[in-house]
Amino acid sequence: MTRLAIALASCLPLPVAPAKAPAPPERPNVLFLAIDDLNDWVGCLSGHPQARTPNLDRLAARGTLFTNAHCQAPLCNPSRTSLLTGLRPSTTGVYGLAPWFRTVEEFDEVVTLPQHFRENGYAALATGKIYHGGYPPEADRPREFDSYGPAAGVGVRPEEKLIGPTPGGDNPLMDWGTFPHRDEDKGDYRVATWAVEQLRSLPDDEPFFLAAGFFLPHVPCYASQRWFDLHPDDSLIMPRVFRGDRQDTPEFSWFLHWYLPEPRLSWLESGGTWRSLVQSYLASTSFVDAQVGRILDALESSGRLDDTVVVLWSDHGYHLGEKEISGKNTLWEPSTRVPLVFAGRGIPAGQACDRPVELLDVFPTLIDLCSLPPRPGRPLEGHSLAPLIEDPQSDRPWPAITTHNQGNHGIRTDRWRFIRYADGSEELYDLEVDPEEWTNLALDPGYEPVLADHRRWLPEVDRPPAPGSQHRVLTYDGTTVIWEGKPIDPAERMP
Repeated sequence: MTRLAIALASCLPLPVAPAKAPAPPERPNVLFLAIDDLNDWVGCLSGHPQARTPNLDRLAARGTLFTNAHCQAPLCNPSRTSLLTGLRPSTTGVYGLAPWFRTVEEFDEVVTLPQHFRENGYAALATGKIYHGGYPPEADRPREFDSYGPAAGVGVRPEEKLIGPTPGGDNPLMDWGTFPHRDEDKGDYRVATWAVEQLRSLPDDEPFFLAAGFFLPHVPCYASQRWFDLHPDDSLIMPRVFRGDRQDTPEFSWFLHWYLPEPRLSWLESGGTWRSLVQSYLASTSFVDAQVGRILDALESSGRLDDTVVVLWSDHGYHLGEKEISGKNTLWEPSTRVPLVFAGRGIPAGQACDRPVELLDVFPTLIDLCSLPPRPGRPLEGHSLAPLIEDPQSDRPWPAITTHNQGNHGIRTDRWRFIRYADGSEELYDLEVDPEEWTNLALDPGYEPVLADHRRWLPEVDRPPAPGSQHRVLTYDGTTVIWEGKPIDPAERMP
């Protein structure tokens, strides 16, 4: 019987130990989401009461939202160059839509954010608008990312401009509205689709740095009708505008956006296109929010949600009538304030931090969150936000600094916005009582101590434009103001 029992037992299946869940990767993945020209018209930032951005809002609820984040430059190329190199525009001299920073000899070998992750074992992938425009050039593409998806772009367009000719050269990008088309034919939809496909197919044994950059709500801000239906014209809330707001701002403030394709408020009103611009911007933002949602859903379904750090940012803000203009290219709040969210592994959920922070801080923050060594060579000029993620109320001694061409800087502290222009003229706003920056206090002698306290933060390094600088470049030699190579005649200011 004993032998029979042993024989029968040997025929039975052995007990199977419960399967162990795969160990989380030593270093988290990074999902790096960029949105072009998105100001604070986001639900969680309360910039516009009719913003419909449920996916950005749910991402913010999963992590830490920085409600007082600001760009380094109110223009695509210098802003993105700064974030990705970790250097201020006043350090590189990259102020315009050109040059590509690696054509500047001193910065040819600087290690960028994606490079640093690649050098530390990450697979780096990019799609859409991460660097500005067509950058990196073909020869430099292998240096930045391992693989690339669809480039940024508008996608399907109407046969003719919807709003007709615009001032400032009738730039084809200056258009907005809706026309019969499918979301699937838009450039940002294709960008999201490629990112979703990567999340479904990336191997589990190598951490990734996946960057996806969206074009909208950059002009031309076209959206299909479903997104316009979320923002009906008959109930649209327009931005609050103070007539004569510019009477107490220095003349030099006009020079930063001297001759641009973005229309002034006066043209928008006279042409009857202001409301349609606001509606189109809100609709385009809702469309992009949906694309962000598609990627977040794919991340969750991939099983990598808890092993991934997600950072979402915009390169700068956008005026939609405030200060009597549209577009960016200013040192005021609508142009500098941007969404910035960190969520995912190691980041507490449901937090908001109102300390002034900068996009320059993204590079060192990701290094800390992913336990990477410091960037080799030139030190980063931003400061890690990890202490604020741990305690959103902790002290932060640095302000947020935005620069637009040499000598023009905005300093944003907890309470104040200080602006110094290249000719020495200044502005000061108390944002606790004047959040829309309607009253310039800089000429009031009683505020001299506040002015002096903010002047100490002006960048010590303030370089002239880098060789090859083009487009929206302003210089001042102490006598003559030059816009894109032509001396400015103040009498020729665009109305």
